[in-house]
Amino acid sequence: MRKLCALAVLASLAAAPAFAQTPPSPLKSKEVFIRDLMQRMTLDEKIGQLRLISIGPEMTKPQIREEIAAGRIGATFNSVRRDENRPMQDAALRSRLKIPMFFAYDVIHGHRTIFPISLGLAASWDMDAIGLSAKVAAQEASADSLDMTFGPMVDVSRDPRWGRTSEGFGEDTYLTSRIAKVMVEGFQGKDPAAPDRVMASVKHFALYGAVEGGRDYNIVDMSPTRMYQDYLPPYRAALDAGAGGVMVALNSINGVPATSNRWLMQDLLRKDWGFKGVTISDHGAILELVKHGVAADSREAAKLAIKAGIDMSMNDKVYGDQLPLLLKAGEIDQRDIDNAVREVLGAKYDMGLFADPYRRIGKAADDPADVNAESRLHRDAARDVARRTLVLLKNEHRTLPLKKQGTIALVGPLADAPIDMMGSWSGAGVPEQSITVLKGLQDAVGDQAKIVYAKGANITEDPREISFLNHIIFDRKEIDIDPRPASEMIAEALKAAAGADVIVAAVGESRGMSHESASRTHIDIPAPQQALIDALKATGKPLVLVLMNGRPLTIERQLNQADAMLETWFAGTEGGHAIADVLFGDYNPSGKLAVTFPRSVGQIPVYYSHLSIGRPWSPGDQPNYHSQYFDEQPGPLLPFGYGLSYTDFKLSDVSLSSATLNKGGSLDASVTVSNVGARDGETVVQLYLRDVAASMARPIKELKNFQKVMLKAGESRTLHFSIGEDDLKFYNSQLQYAAEPGQFLVQIGLDSDDVKQQSFVLK
Repeated sequence: MRKLCALAVLASLAAAPAFAQTPPSPLKSKEVFIRDLMQRMTLDEKIGQLRLISIGPEMTKPQIREEIAAGRIGATFNSVRRDENRPMQDAALRSRLKIPMFFAYDVIHGHRTIFPISLGLAASWDMDAIGLSAKVAAQEASADSLDMTFGPMVDVSRDPRWGRTSEGFGEDTYLTSRIAKVMVEGFQGKDPAAPDRVMASVKHFALYGAVEGGRDYNIVDMSPTRMYQDYLPPYRAALDAGAGGVMVALNSINGVPATSNRWLMQDLLRKDWGFKGVTISDHGAILELVKHGVAADSREAAKLAIKAGIDMSMNDKVYGDQLPLLLKAGEIDQRDIDNAVREVLGAKYDMGLFADPYRRIGKAADDPADVNAESRLHRDAARDVARRTLVLLKNEHRTLPLKKQGTIALVGPLADAPIDMMGSWSGAGVPEQSITVLKGLQDAVGDQAKIVYAKGANITEDPREISFLNHIIFDRKEIDIDPRPASEMIAEALKAAAGADVIVAAVGESRGMSHESASRTHIDIPAPQQALIDALKATGKPLVLVLMNGRPLTIERQLNQADAMLETWFAGTEGGHAIADVLFGDYNPSGKLAVTFPRSVGQIPVYYSHLSIGRPWSPGDQPNYHSQYFDEQPGPLLPFGYGLSYTDFKLSDVSLSSATLNKGGSLDASVTVSNVGARDGETVVQLYLRDVAASMARPIKELKNFQKVMLKAGESRTLHFSIGEDDLKFYNSQLQYAAEPGQFLVQIGLDSDDVKQQSFVLK
């Protein structure tokens, strides 16, 4: 394959103006090809390859093309059309050595077709669906001339105050690692050089989800054992799956910013993990080393970053301005620059760009007449994936599914909110193409039932929040505030409800509330919406709450008020249809929470896999002298792995093939799951392990496997899980990764709380 790529490289170069010197041999390897190319490069050309700029107001497009032709830019991001990127690639091929550009973008949960936010995808526990979302995103992004995505985002997060909770896959190391693998495989396929694939750049390396207080960009102070055990594995899983790039985090780690952290970037990433791809700073992160207080000025910041191993500088001029001066002064070595250039060129080679710089750009004659054409969307896939992510949180008296008859009152500020349906980092998605809850319900019932809609409340009426949400960072006005008095809006909603058989209220957050830099001190439903819910509850009509949010919310009050509650996250382009499918029972919900829901913000952090302690609280215990808050009911509101169905499932006791496990061996854990309800349905059977006594405190349970299974009404199936020594290993206080002999508990359940248990001994 490498020889074929090299042959294609020379074919493309032969068609372009000749190199200043003889091109490399077509039979040489990638490494030799890059070495020979680097021997032809001037210092300025090398440094130019390390510059990744944003397409924005900083430079005009003619200025950008001039810089590219001069060899002073290696890549760009934020341009998502062929006709935007083709002129820049043309400029690259007018440069002296004709080194192609690559074009990147934040393709997180879809490109033009928007799938549910990452936290929602994780709630599907469906690796095929998640992989499909990444594959479709890659197809659409590559068709728009993109070569790389800054994704997947695999930061484990256990503090829902953090706005970027929406962007990740939840609190669990194992589940996030599984998803990281399938996302990379979906983006890159078997070969990132394929014209319908893009290179994955996993982010944010590292530990970004553990920022103190849930405040974005904040510090991370963490023990090595917690790093290795809980937070680093998902990045490793993405890299083991073949991710070609790494985006470096903005936070510091134990006082050292990731962007200048030699231990992180060199010892761990390069030496221990053997990563050979390209590393990219986050936006402006190198200059931010000055604000971190580890660099006196931009010169020292550039020195620290290049020495740490940051290959590409995103959206600043610091490498271009400072690296030549640092080299001349002897403060850095030529090999520091060459190492970075080698990785950038290697990534371009692996993307297939030396073989064909227009691999994903194509010919102008083939450009779509309308980049936003309906024909370019994958609505069926988006709808199917979205409905798999919805989580039924409550369903008293079988309120759901709704009947397609009578009158349904649909109220709430998120009932007809196309931009919010898309969620944060929604790629090149067009809000006008997204299906709202109102549209979804109308399409579902047709002329069989009547849908009466009223907004009922604004998302928020807090001036500070409104100003923040409509800030220019989001490139558009995020929320529209209805100027009517709150009382008038509620009266309108009550009028709609008066003649209805059931009320559906779409409430929660706007997408801007769960976004980068959007940390919240309170994660409850805003006051205007709560007032609306109170008024609707007082009608006595059946009340169904449809939640839209990008993080766990403190919803204990609302959960008690609702007859039924459906967690829908931000469900994407086809979200309204997916929600209607579940509300009306055309699809039986099967989602399970990938993150714990706290009762109040004061419980944070609350997550299922916490360490064992000396005075734990257990249900039924007296509260005194146990670890709990005396003014709050202990335990989470909703546990990790929780989710209901329109049918009922039952698990048998756990059976083990042996009561002992020898090192290097395995045993089988089995359980029979039965659908004892009246409908066909799908559920997730989850396997947890607990190390009872070890050399250090261990989690009370850890997810180690799961199976999603579809059962017809009345059907039973025995599921088998293989448990081996690797499942029992952990990083001890000396960071040795090993399993220790002793007793282990096997817990299998439909969520992390409701489990059946057996035990075995590792000898």
